[in-house]
Amino acid sequence: MLPLVYHASYSKLALPSTHRFPITKYQHLYHYLLENQLAQAKQFYQPEPVAIEPLYTLHDKHYVDGFINNTLDNKTIRRIGFPWSDNLVSRTRHSIAGTALTAQLAIENGIALHLSGGYHHAHREFGSGYCIFNDLIYAAHQALQQEDITKVLIFDCDVHQGDGTATMAKEHPDIVSCSIHCDSNFPSRKPHSDYDIEVKAGTQDLEYLNIIEQTLTYLLRIEQPDLILYDAGVDIYQNDRLGKLDVSLNGILQREKLVLDIAKNAQIPLGAVIGGGYSENPLELTQRHSQIFVAANQIWSQY
Repeated sequence: MLPLVYHASYSKLALPSTHRFPITKYQHLYHYLLENQLAQAKQFYQPEPVAIEPLYTLHDKHYVDGFINNTLDNKTIRRIGFPWSDNLVSRTRHSIAGTALTAQLAIENGIALHLSGGYHHAHREFGSGYCIFNDLIYAAHQALQQEDITKVLIFDCDVHQGDGTATMAKEHPDIVSCSIHCDSNFPSRKPHSDYDIEVKAGTQDLEYLNIIEQTLTYLLRIEQPDLILYDAGVDIYQNDRLGKLDVSLNGILQREKLVLDIAKNAQIPLGAVIGGGYSENPLELTQRHSQIFVAANQIWSQY
């Protein structure tokens, strides 16, 4: 069965009513998949919290310890965007481990999906934009410890550039970073990824899908990765609160089918995270995030 990764801690974070991060979306997505027969309970794997020691290999030890022990200064916490709490630490540790587990399950099964992840604004020494530790870099680094995985492609289709992934991947030549993002969106300063594809604000389905197809096909031919980590952010949607593109719900579904088909045809395992998506309507946001699961179910038998 299609492997899925989820932990209840993902949505167990108390935020002010005015906070714009939709923290309940993970729980909503989990129940939506079950209620709409897009998943069964036995498909889900629960990650154990990531150990602290392995984080030191990628993130600054002072920063890691400061977050875990609540000794970071207020400026650093404000940049992250979440108030510190024990639940935030638990959520973070489970989610980082969840993406690494997703990568491992993808290697074993061809494809695996994580109902969280995509914390691409996390840098080595600080967090930003609701991202604390970079799960994509961590998962890639863990996968590279296996003898048959020598190069990992992080294919980031969140509407915002993966600036943390860009800076951290520079220290790891066997991790290739590609970010396809809106050119006029957060972050204001965009460090260079290995591949940056800037999409104009207002871009619609056909043009966007052509960019996705051409870029991923090119990367697989040139870089020949052994694993793809796919950030399936849905903030590309036309009515997303923090996005500026004009991609429809069907456009999201077609993107997911396209990415999965290209990976399948190239016989490269793919682990996907749901990435960003912002809306005041929980059901609408859930439906957007569910498209990667709809697409994966449709082609799972081919894996």
